[in-house]
Amino acid sequence: MASTIVADVPAADAAPFRISSVLVPLITIIIGIFMVVLDGTAVNVALQKLYVDFKSPLTTIQWTITGYALAQAAVIPLAGWLSDRFGAKNIFLTSVALFTIGSVLCATAQDASMLITFRVVQGLGGGCVIPISMAYTYRLSPPEKVGVLMGIMGVPILFAPALGPVVAGWLVQYHTWRWIFLLNLPIGIIGVVLGLRALPAISRQAVAALDVPGLILAPLAFASLCYGISEGGTSWSSPNTIGGIVGGVVALALFIVAELRAENPLLELRVFKSIDFSLAIPVQWIIQFAMFGALLLIPLYLQGVRGYGAFDTGLSLLPWAFGAGLAMPIGGILFDKVGARPLVLGGGALIAIAAFMLVGVNSATTGPGLIPPLVLYGVGMGLAMMPLNTHLINAAPRTLVGRVTSLTNALQAVVNSLTVSLLATVLTSRISADVPAAAAAVAAQAQHAAPLSKAARAGLVQLHASVAGYDDTFKLVVVMAVIGTVVAIVLRRNLAAQAVLGVEERVA
Repeated sequence: MASTIVADVPAADAAPFRISSVLVPLITIIIGIFMVVLDGTAVNVALQKLYVDFKSPLTTIQWTITGYALAQAAVIPLAGWLSDRFGAKNIFLTSVALFTIGSVLCATAQDASMLITFRVVQGLGGGCVIPISMAYTYRLSPPEKVGVLMGIMGVPILFAPALGPVVAGWLVQYHTWRWIFLLNLPIGIIGVVLGLRALPAISRQAVAALDVPGLILAPLAFASLCYGISEGGTSWSSPNTIGGIVGGVVALALFIVAELRAENPLLELRVFKSIDFSLAIPVQWIIQFAMFGALLLIPLYLQGVRGYGAFDTGLSLLPWAFGAGLAMPIGGILFDKVGARPLVLGGGALIAIAAFMLVGVNSATTGPGLIPPLVLYGVGMGLAMMPLNTHLINAAPRTLVGRVTSLTNALQAVVNSLTVSLLATVLTSRISADVPAAAAAVAAQAQHAAPLSKAARAGLVQLHASVAGYDDTFKLVVVMAVIGTVVAIVLRRNLAAQAVLGVEERVA
């Protein structure tokens, strides 16, 4: 059955577009994104304090992170369908409100089980915010200005992860972890009130029927895959890892079959008929691995090798955030003029150079020594990330934007889990492999220095092995960044939405 939609593309003879005309809606969207992304990284800092306050095993406390991530992975695939069925404005504001309510509940938690439950509520609300925000911003933009608005909207996606540990570290150290969640209350209220007044009602499609198989299989597939792959960071042979991955793959296969047969699928997989979309997806995955790989390794290095606290670690990451925040709007402006390929090529090259600079980190490297590579990393991410996402959206019909952002964000959740697990595995294995060489180096140094105690020598060996292990792991990030940059050559200039991909559309 054909989908009935209302055109939201500005007419050719309309007045010239001005960003000020959508400034307040854009601020509303940014508030929602910033709150969700900030909270996603801030809670990591509070784990040790939660462990002490609740007197629960760390494996249990860890589920405050895992439960949140799995709830997000489960609901992301539903975001596009829900927007088409109930309207993007309604679902966006409902998601922000649910996230805010979940935040308040988290602040009142009296034990670990309550906090985990309320974090799931947060995740269910937060999971829809980013894909809907991307689709909303895209559909608010005229084709010739889509890069600018998407670039502005993307700033909090890159800036908030660096600011989260700083804010949370300060709150945990000087106040209480509960303020991490309470801060969301005024932000969420402002976002909902602004949204009710300022967000336009974007046209929605008359959804023919509920895709029940997709509704069941999509959350199961993506949540299972994220869980299984995340568990792989601990052990790839554990029952949890194998069960999660196998269950996720089976559910994903069944989901693909069901979606290709569905008259009104939950996720529009037929978008893969677009050559631009199909070519850009692997580029996005490889670049994403390189981008977020270093953001995983740098905090681990600062805390594990340099002995930084969470607050100091967050401060050390601010140069990256400022670089990304500066480059993201510039990348959006340039996207409207030159398309995605030169920006992804340039951004990928900067990421590769920055990762190469990080290969030389050692136990003497200080925070100021990390500023140049972190700034380069941020600029590279700012130039490459949102143009690549916008290119993917451009590769599909405008009326499928909500389904496409749900699809790409669901896939990104799996890739993020894979990045964390693979790099954790590589780092651990390389540190173990480098212990003999580190022991030999320490023994050689000991011949020309004062005698060391057995414990001191063991600590020095571990330090040398850790530094070598980080070097080896950063080399993998360099390789992935180079591969992503080279593969980005396949991207074509694609500034206009593609023709219908076997999906009938008509304007009401």
